[in-house]
Amino acid sequence: MSGSKVLSLLGLARKAGFVKSGEFSSESLVKSGKAYLVLLASDASDNTKKKFTDMCRYYEVPVRVLDCTKEELGKCIGQEMRTSAAVSDEGFAKAILKRIQTD
Repeated sequence: MSGSKVLSLLGLARKAGFVKSGEFSSESLVKSGKAYLVLLASDASDNTKKKFTDMCRYYEVPVRVLDCTKEELGKCIGQEMRTSAAVSDEGFAKAILKRIQTD
């Protein structure tokens, strides 16, 4: 459910300052109402996936599990391993969702 184009878009969003990564930062962005999309690594724990799925459903934020590891997710945003990333720009979020649907 991902591809290099999705990760490239996410990297661009990060460079523009619209990505928070890591569980705590992603959760804070969702709960503050500023997240438009949450992306999870495929090797995130089931507990983490459930936590974010439930939270995002409550706050009405789309959440997707990407076909990438924590290492790959972190690398595309210039970080170490990351389980989650939240996008705070509506335009980037829509572009990423569109790319996910076409991959």
